[in-house]
Order: sequence, then C-alpha cells, then structure tokens
Amino acid sequence: MGRTRADRDRLWAAIHVERAALADELGALRDAEWRTGSLCTRWSVEKVLAHLTAVARTGRVRWVRSIVGAGFDTDKHNRRRMREQLRDSPGGTLENFVDSSSLRVSPFGDPAAWLGETIVHAEDIRRPLGLTRAYPVDPLTGVARFYASQDFAVNSARLVKGLRLRATDGPFEAGAGPEVEGPTLALVMAMAGRPVFLDELSGGGVDELRRRIG
Repeated sequence: MGRTRADRDRLWAAIHVERAALADELGALRDAEWRTGSLCTRWSVEKVLAHLTAVARTGRVRWVRSIVGAGFDTDKHNRRRMREQLRDSPGGTLENFVDSSSLRVSPFGDPAAWLGETIVHAEDIRRPLGLTRAYPVDPLTGVARFYASQDFAVNSARLVKGLRLRATDGPFEAGAGPEVEGPTLALVMAMAGRPVFLDELSGGGVDELRRRIG
C-alpha cells in the first residue's frame, strides 16, 4: 500500500500518541499487577510491554540478523528480543519503554502495521487489567482497513475473507458476505485473532469468524 510522506508522518504520530497513553496508564500499576497474564498466551503484562519496546527499537538490519539467528522461528525471535528489553523491575521495564516511545524505527512495511501492533498489544495488556481507552477513530479506522486488506504479523485478511465487516462507531466497512458489525476496536482485535472481543460483535458472520479464530 503506497503512502505519501504526510500519511506516514500521521501514522507515526499516532504510534507515538498510543505509546505515551499506554505508558501513562501503566505508571499507576502495583507490582503484582505487572505479573497479570496478558491476552498473549504465556506472557505477563510486563513481558508484552517489553515486546513493544523491542518493536520500537528494532530496525531492519537488527531484525534480519535476529530472525536468521533464530532459524526463522518467529516465536524464538520474539522471545529473544522481548527478554533483551526486560529490566530488573517492572518500573525499569516501563522506563525502558518510555525511553523508546518517541522513536521512529521499524524493520520494514507500512506504518499502519506498526500502529496496529501497538494498539493490539496495548489491548493485550489493558483488557486483563480492566483498563479501557477511547481511541481516536481515524487511526483506529486506518488499522482496521489495513488488517482487512492484507496479512502482516497476523493473518487478518485471510481470517475475514468472505465476510462483510462494518463498524458501528466509525466509517470502517470492508468485504462482502455474512455481516460482522460492532465497535471498530473489537473488529480490529477480532482480526488480530483475539476471541474475547467477539462478544462485542453481532451479525450472521460472527459464528463463522469465531470458528476461524478457534
């Protein structure tokens, strides 16, 4: 997907806003809350934040070296990079994230993918902690359109192929087939394979989407 420089600048600005918002919320956590299980299987809240720091700090050369060194095993690659960004305490891990939050670094790809990565993993953290965020509709809609149009870190486009998606709180709509409708955030998170958000969706295509997510 080709983008103008202005489009890319807007997406990076949105990434920085979302990183800052997450950091502000997590600053109030008690130590025990950092050990809460996230929506990412087997990863705590602190580990997901360390993963987001790794995402923010990993450019193309480092990413290539890492994935080759991991034998092209993405899970191994992600675990290694995450562990590099953990610190001796949750406060240290948060400070490390804050220090990286204004960086404009990525290995490749459309900035919409990295905005999606930021939002999805922020929700992986927020949902188990009972935290909510009212996301600006424009950047969230951009992520929804990106996820519906192509696979990247998740098989989002394949997951919703043959379904009609429609946001009830914004302009996003995509596809054709049995309808799945609901809040834009819930659609994004469902496309990212998070089944807990399916309960916020309705329509004749929800059962099929639930079956595909598994």
